[in-house]
Amino acid sequence: MAQTPSGNLARTVAWASFIGTAVEWYDFFLYGIASAVVFSKLFFPNYDPLVGTLISFSTFAVGYLARPFGGALFGHIGDRVGRKSVLVTTLLIMGVATTLVGLLPTYERIGIWAPIALLVLRLLQGIAVGGEWGGAVLMAVEHAPANKRALYGSAAHMGAPAGLILSTGTFAAFALLPQDAFLDWGWRIPFLLSIVLLCVGLFIRLKITESPAFEKLKAEGGQSQRPVSEVLRSPGNIVRVALLRCIDGVGSSTYSFFAATYAVGHLGFSTSVSTMGNVIGGAVGLISVPIAARLSDRYGRRRVYMAYVTFAMLIVFPVMYLIDTGVPALFWLAMALGLGVANYGQYGSVSAYFAELFDTKVRYSGASIGYQVGGAIFNGTAPLVATALTAWSGSIWPIGGFIALSAVVSLITAWLSPETGRRDLTVDAPAATATGVNVGASHVLGR
Repeated sequence: MAQTPSGNLARTVAWASFIGTAVEWYDFFLYGIASAVVFSKLFFPNYDPLVGTLISFSTFAVGYLARPFGGALFGHIGDRVGRKSVLVTTLLIMGVATTLVGLLPTYERIGIWAPIALLVLRLLQGIAVGGEWGGAVLMAVEHAPANKRALYGSAAHMGAPAGLILSTGTFAAFALLPQDAFLDWGWRIPFLLSIVLLCVGLFIRLKITESPAFEKLKAEGGQSQRPVSEVLRSPGNIVRVALLRCIDGVGSSTYSFFAATYAVGHLGFSTSVSTMGNVIGGAVGLISVPIAARLSDRYGRRRVYMAYVTFAMLIVFPVMYLIDTGVPALFWLAMALGLGVANYGQYGSVSAYFAELFDTKVRYSGASIGYQVGGAIFNGTAPLVATALTAWSGSIWPIGGFIALSAVVSLITAWLSPETGRRDLTVDAPAATATGVNVGASHVLGR
């Protein structure tokens, strides 16, 4: 039987989750930023600029649509073979795909094959990150002391703002080159640097041990033969996780990607000024995530999550106003509030929350599929919807309504969800209710 890990080991695993996830999100965010300012010009040049941006964001959305397949594929492997092997595999796939983007010939060189190759590599990115999130979170949560699961689990989510800072900071630095040099070769360097980050991430991840909860399950021969099929037979918690991600998905993609496009195309900002908003939002997020996680460990997942979603809904129109002033400093403040505090603050609860909703034998599959289905529906489509709303209205204000509506969906879902903070992760929850929602009352509420 696996033993409870020491505090030092738990911290090492949390650190490994953070580093590896930061590398993967560096790769994933880099594509989104390049979609906004480069790909529409180099890979879809024969279109009106707005249409080219929409098509470019469509390839961005494909990465999100591929993520549920990655979640199901690697969720099966993670629940059958183990968490660690998946983390190494997904990191390899992501790093190689991102590096190859930096080597792609453009439309001018090879015609239609350029966007096709770009689409294939984006699919690989989506599949990889679809499997990555569940493994990184579960390794941290399942190694963590019971009273610090949100804090340790949030290390994986802190990789998202760290990756955002790395990707946008690197991209913004090369965007300072003369325009011709940047479009010729400068944009490629951030993608090629992924190979260095890949080596660092692999070195760290190969050193960590398998999670105690999975080792206990394996020693008892309790693995599910078909974890994906098993968890899909009672899909209530998968639906729950996906809907809880509504505000996160819409908010993060709108602030991270659409806002940069809007700032350049409508406000006249330079690429470096607009992407600096993401750097500031990510830096604030690195502070917001662990604070929210500590609150979640103390006051409960559901209560803290709902507080941050409510805040996100209340500030959305003030944030839209700040963005639309056209003043760089106010734009950066908007990103700090909307992205850094409201959006990233939600991540403090959800890593532990989503893991605690599922039993060990299907935890990787259930949490990954729910999380990635939510990402495909909400993250992947938000920049497209935001761009279309702007084209229709000529204004940013309908986007505020779009974000507020997504907050309402997540708040209602959270209101109908159980608290999970005191659940024993090594013990199966009771059977699902008639609605297919596994509330796990006795173990979840510690009664």
